[in-house]
Amino acid sequence: MDYSIKETPESWQEGMAKNITFIVTKDCQLACKYCYLVGKNTKERMPWEVARQAIDYILDHEQDFPEESVIWDFIGGEPFLEIDLIDRICDYLKTEMFRRNHHWFDSYRFSFSTNGINYHEEKVQRFIAKNREHLSIGITIDGTERKHDMNRIWKVDGAERGSYADVVRNIPLWLSQFPDAGTKVTISSLDLPYIKESVLHLYALGIKEVNINVVFEDVWQSGDDRLFEDQLMSLADAIIDNDLYRHYACSFFSEDIGKPMDSKTDNGNWCGAGRMLAIDAAGDFYPCTRFAQYSLREKKAIKIGNIHDGINQNRLRPFLTLDRCTQSPQECIDCEMASGCAWCQGENYDAAETSTVYQRATAICKMHKARVRANNYYWNKLFRKLEQMGEERPQSKLTTVKC
Repeated sequence: MDYSIKETPESWQEGMAKNITFIVTKDCQLACKYCYLVGKNTKERMPWEVARQAIDYILDHEQDFPEESVIWDFIGGEPFLEIDLIDRICDYLKTEMFRRNHHWFDSYRFSFSTNGINYHEEKVQRFIAKNREHLSIGITIDGTERKHDMNRIWKVDGAERGSYADVVRNIPLWLSQFPDAGTKVTISSLDLPYIKESVLHLYALGIKEVNINVVFEDVWQSGDDRLFEDQLMSLADAIIDNDLYRHYACSFFSEDIGKPMDSKTDNGNWCGAGRMLAIDAAGDFYPCTRFAQYSLREKKAIKIGNIHDGINQNRLRPFLTLDRCTQSPQECIDCEMASGCAWCQGENYDAAETSTVYQRATAICKMHKARVRANNYYWNKLFRKLEQMGEERPQSKLTTVKC
């Protein structure tokens, strides 16, 4: 079978897209220890009729979705477990957007974050070949085999079995089709000592963009911030001393973080909850997947409508009023290192003392400050080197990725 790949068209309006997520399954082959999806199961899989009705509602209400472009996002669990359904959904979307002369026609993406285990399978590859011009796929690999297999383990009884070998075999195929694709790496307390070696390992695999973040949950132990900072500074040395910054990028290092923020001019919401739309197997609508019940440890799901009644604007309104100052404690508003400090709206809600979305979780505070200190070290060292060599500052290779 010839899985030839075509170039991506220029019609995509990057940065002006509506994100619409289909939770096609809550099943997954893995049981990752840091996974925020606490309610994964094998039963809740989206029926075709639910998907069709959701699409019809969205496209019937074109005036309510004025964004110039759309990201049709597919998640699980592991989305490629439902590749037959996804293929049918995407065919229907393309047909309907064309038939209706919808303003999203030819300005859309189908987006996936996958564990990569069944990436090589015939059905998945056939889908990729058919939709390549409008496709974004990221494979999650956490770094070295040691780091990856600490958390990303198979869902089996008995002894833990890591999934690194099952994922890494598909990296060359993925990169041959998406050579500029980035991976997403998650850091938890136990695997902090392996950050440097893991990022360098991913570079060696040919992955040029490593998007990496610490978990938002309150898992951090005393001394973790110091270990985190040491690892990032050591990584900075390796990247700069070996000129890796010329061809590779790591999202931990950014010129735009670690500065004070003006509460009037820099008061946006980090998270897109409320401006996104998520649909589950029952046809219920959520402001983000993190507000579906399988994502929540302590709180009840927050639904903003369904495929039968549409979106309830009153339930949606609180999310549209969220900004940095309405949910942050004064310490965060006044912080000298505030820029780049992320939050997850769903984790805010789940960790809050009451059922509010206006209480920001601050579990990563010390980790963000450690990152900023290491980030300052990175840029100071890099700029000194470039100055000595008479070179200009490099342009950033990373696009900011938000939850």
